[in-house]
Amino acid sequence: MNNLDKPFSQACENNKTPILEVLRQAFRDRTRVLEIGSGTGQHAVHFAAELSHLEWQTSDLAENHPGIQLWLAEAQLPNLYPPIELDVTQRHWPQGFDAVFTANTTHIMPWEAVIEMIGRIGEALPEGGRFCQYGPFNYGGRYTSESNARFDIWLKQVEPSQGIRDFEAVETLARQAGLELLADHELPANNRLLEWIKRR
Repeated sequence: MNNLDKPFSQACENNKTPILEVLRQAFRDRTRVLEIGSGTGQHAVHFAAELSHLEWQTSDLAENHPGIQLWLAEAQLPNLYPPIELDVTQRHWPQGFDAVFTANTTHIMPWEAVIEMIGRIGEALPEGGRFCQYGPFNYGGRYTSESNARFDIWLKQVEPSQGIRDFEAVETLARQAGLELLADHELPANNRLLEWIKRR
């Protein structure tokens, strides 16, 4: 793999600025962020460059590491760290983080993995820690747009265990994990950014 082979997501390019505006506030007093599912690495590079007070730890399944490494190698940011291997269902999670960020993972992983992820985040975060979760969600069992309805059909055709999740179900998991919703930010392209805080 060389830099010409760097993975690229147009969606990441489109949503990085509105997400950043929320993270500036949500992570303003945080120090170490674990990004779950760093994907191409584009978000990590953009956010670490703009939020230089943070140590940004990338993570993903091993097969995505080479692409992430290409983005990190080009950026050469001192506060951005090489990806660690993380499957959200694994027994042992990395520790020492006071914030967690994930984008476009909740509708890709099976629901059982979503349950594991949110439970583990609740265990790993200290009191007052923040979790920011970006992606599409349904409300009251309904799609928020026709495009989301089409997207959900496509996801299920690719893999039946995928799909846009109900906000209420996610909130129930979060509450059980000691996470309280601070804000539900409306972002472009019918996506949301859910901002959670870890309570006792």
